Amino acid sequence: MKLSALRRGLGNSAVQAVLVVVGLLWLTPLAGLLVSSLRSARDTAEGGWWTALTSPGQLSFDNYSALLGNAGITRAFWNTVLISVPATFLVVVIAALAGYAFAWLEFLGRDVLFLLVVALLVVPVQIGLLPVAKLFGQLGLFGTIPGVVLFHVSYGLPFAIFLLRNYFAEIPREMLEAARMDGGSEWRIFTRLVVPVGRPALASLAIFQFLWVWNDMLVALLFADSSAQPLTVELQSQIRQFGSNIDVLAPGAFLSLIVPVAVFFAARPC
Repeated sequence: MKLSALRRGLGNSAVQAVLVVVGLLWLTPLAGLLVSSLRSARDTAEGGWWTALTSPGQLSFDNYSALLGNAGITRAFWNTVLISVPATFLVVVIAALAGYAFAWLEFLGRDVLFLLVVALLVVPVQIGLLPVAKLFGQLGLFGTIPGVVLFHVSYGLPFAIFLLRNYFAEIPREMLEAARMDGGSEWRIFTRLVVPVGRPALASLAIFQFLWVWNDMLVALLFADSSAQPLTVELQSQIRQFGSNIDVLAPGAFLSLIVPVAVFFAARPC
């Protein structure tokens, strides 16, 4: 028994060691970008970011002061927030309501509508870019933040509804029937029972949707004008115009990266 316990302990230790190594390798680019964002352009040109580990005097927050003074970067950051937060919130809320309806409510054409939702999963985003751009132009939404948000919501809903419907369908029917027998309305059952039970799925969906919208450049490049473009487009523009301004690009790229990482660890399901 002691020998088997020892083997299990060694096996768990080996797995944990491998996971630690993988985690460190995964964090290495993030650490490199952080160090680069704290170095001057001259130090970056003279050597790799790892040289700062032996010369900590190279590190300062001057680059972030320059970043805050860059009107284009700061405007693009807040544009990204104004796009990502509503696009994530609306997808989660609408998909949760639709997922519950498809899973537990009886109405005419329910299965046909759900099949249509599933069919939309195979439609690539690229196919809808030009037709939607033309439609948004007629509606006055082209080049605006609401237009970008609406596009992300519409293309994020099929997968979100499919995911939450399948998750909600696994809730035991007895729980819902007991709530109905106690006089609970469908809205009360949804808010007090289904949402708390489905919190892991809702959190996972929110993480994936937020990461997709925050890191998107294709949709924003087409649908957002210069006043509404997010951080990804602005950084690409800065690289094209000023290829040597690493003192602005490095902290901007780190800011673009650290926010999704923070959201991932803050909103991940327990």
